[in-house]
Amino acid sequence: MGNAQRRQGGPVSDIFCVYALYPGADAAKASARIAVEECLAACANILAPCTSIYEWEGDLREESEVPVLFKTSARRRDALIARLAQLHPYDTPAIVAWSVDEAHVPFANWVNEQTS
Repeated sequence: MGNAQRRQGGPVSDIFCVYALYPGADAAKASARIAVEECLAACANILAPCTSIYEWEGDLREESEVPVLFKTSARRRDALIARLAQLHPYDTPAIVAWSVDEAHVPFANWVNEQTS
C-alpha cells in the first residue's frame, strides 16, 4: 500500500494520539480508565512523572506532572478531548492531539474497532 492510499482515509491515517498532563498518578489513572471504558480511547499509556516548567499568572513555576498518551480514532478525537477537559482537575489543562501518519495496520484497525 503506497503513501497516497494510506492518506486517503485508510485505517493508518485515522489514528490520533492525544497527550495530556495530570497533577498526579491518581488523576491520570482515573481519566485513562474513563476514556477507555467510554470507548473514547483504545488505550492510554501513563508515563513516568516529568518536570514541567511554565509561566502561570506571572509566576515561573516548576511542577511534577504525569503525562498520559491516549490512542484514539479520528471520529472520537474531539469527544475524547472534550471529556478529558471535563474530567481534568486543572482550569486550563494541556491537552493536545496529533495525527499518526504511519502505524502498524493491525494496531490501527484495533484502535478503530475499540473506539467504534
